[in-house]
Amino acid sequence: MVTSTLRRLGIAVAGGLVVLGACATDDELAEPRPTVPVVTTAPVDEMPTAVQPDNRTQSDNPGTTDSATTTDNQTQSDNTGTTDSRGQPVRADGNVLNANIALEQVISLDEPIDMATAPGDPMVWIAERGGRVLRVDLAKGEVVETILDLSAETIAVGEQGLLGIAVSDDWLYANFTDKNSNTRLEAFKREGTSLSGERRTILRQTQPYRNHNGGAVAIGPDGHLYVAFGDGGAGGDPLDHGQNPTTWLGSMLRITPTPDSTEPYAVPADNPFASAQGTQGDASLGSPEVFLFGVRNPWRFSFDPGTGDLWIADVGQDLYEEVTVLLAANGGGVGANLGWRLREGLHEFTGDKPPGNVDPVWEYGQDDGCSVTGGFVYRGSEIDELVGSYLFGDYCTSRLWAVQISSGEVVFRDFGVAVPGGSLASFGQDADGELYALSLEGPVSRVVAG
Repeated sequence: MVTSTLRRLGIAVAGGLVVLGACATDDELAEPRPTVPVVTTAPVDEMPTAVQPDNRTQSDNPGTTDSATTTDNQTQSDNTGTTDSRGQPVRADGNVLNANIALEQVISLDEPIDMATAPGDPMVWIAERGGRVLRVDLAKGEVVETILDLSAETIAVGEQGLLGIAVSDDWLYANFTDKNSNTRLEAFKREGTSLSGERRTILRQTQPYRNHNGGAVAIGPDGHLYVAFGDGGAGGDPLDHGQNPTTWLGSMLRITPTPDSTEPYAVPADNPFASAQGTQGDASLGSPEVFLFGVRNPWRFSFDPGTGDLWIADVGQDLYEEVTVLLAANGGGVGANLGWRLREGLHEFTGDKPPGNVDPVWEYGQDDGCSVTGGFVYRGSEIDELVGSYLFGDYCTSRLWAVQISSGEVVFRDFGVAVPGGSLASFGQDADGELYALSLEGPVSRVVAG
């Protein structure tokens, strides 16, 4: 079905490879498709001057996007230097069309949902949706210890539970829904490879519904903490959160945690609404913590270790799943509006493109999947041709795909590989840049050369 769909859209298919060079002919797809983002010295559009209220789960292959060669400036951000964020030499990008991968299961856990590296610890830390954070030896496939157990404070049901973790030199940050279905971001003091018992609440957010909690949390190349919130739930964003940056819902936040200080966090001075006065929801333009907005339910975001570019996978409503890249050379998406609920992917949902709108670099229809699961740009050393490509997939089909933009065009690859157990919930990256796929059914699998 996928191959026939791609051919109907005018996209060349050969041996499971897709090269996006032809334009779709369907009337439905007559509008411009995503293009490789360009480096620009100014915002795409003016920043919003006022809030203007306006009035699903995964398939096989994307097939609604063709490539376009950009004509101004650069087509992507250059590598930031000779080393990446891990201090490793930045390697030349490979050719994703020549890449082949396989999956090797290394361990099975209870609903693994996120994975993080902890500075100074050779093991990885893996979160289970039920509330535990485990220290795991991936080489041996063994759980070394339970670092944190929040099972008495959360309920793993639907889209709730422990949803994301990030680890700094001194703190573990855990993003979860409490037993009242509201979001909490808590900081736990590190003591070597374990925790000291000291704890501090960083953020609290009331959730109007039980779905679309977002939950991803990551430390950016700038050292700030990024936190993703969905639009608050239900369907169709009934409370208009996506286009309202005065609320955290439907936004990505950027903060500087200060768990040891009087205030639990500070706002970076270059946040788009940092100068706005008042508490959350009271600022006339936007909440100071908001970094970007217009998202529905961002299910995983990550930073390219080689370039600092920010990749976001946003789950669609009825028709389209989307992947957006925000170049570090353009500020990493500061003040960007990803369009929801005016837009779903590249298409109108309730209205025209808003000011500051950023289109996705890739979208796929829900005939080919039901809920996008975001991943990472590969910067490891074991799969040469995958270097520089963004690996992601779909929760329902659990198939692994990649998008590459470094050639000046959007190139898509379907690897024909599905995650053992299905239910592709997340990806992980170890200290060497090698990638792992996490299934809510239990398996944690290493991505290896196929």
